[in-house]
Amino acid sequence: MGTPQGGPLSPLLSNIMLHKLDKELEKRGHKFVRYANVCNIYVKTKKAGIRVMNSITNFIEKELKLKVNKEKSAVDRPWKRKFLGFSFTPNKTPKIRMAKESVKRFKNKIREITSRSKPYRMEERIEKLNMYLMGWCGYFALADTPSKFKKNWMNG
Repeated sequence: MGTPQGGPLSPLLSNIMLHKLDKELEKRGHKFVRYANVCNIYVKTKKAGIRVMNSITNFIEKELKLKVNKEKSAVDRPWKRKFLGFSFTPNKTPKIRMAKESVKRFKNKIREITSRSKPYRMEERIEKLNMYLMGWCGYFALADTPSKFKKNWMNG
């Protein structure tokens, strides 16, 4: 059922299907961010979070006839959640940072590319490494955590 994950059609169809959700959230005056089928809604209290999550889940399932993944859904502080590989600092003025899982995946991918057990020629290995680093750095350049970049880049 559905479209293959990671395919170019998947986010487009999600945006078409969830346009009504965006309008509903705007109508209710919620602060939110959504990319394809991933959505974070920001409220002031845990009680409000539970109420909004129940209400929006009901809207998605009854009005849009879509299924909400309860395992991936949660009410929590913004700095304890991640969104597309990013999270926030718990400061009074929040900053965008890389989620810990993203840094962990980065390190694992570098280990995989540079592993001597892989049958890559040195030129291939360097090309793969450069392509991965350029993409990763370009994606996470938005983060307000230059120390992480320097630490991970310099020390692995």
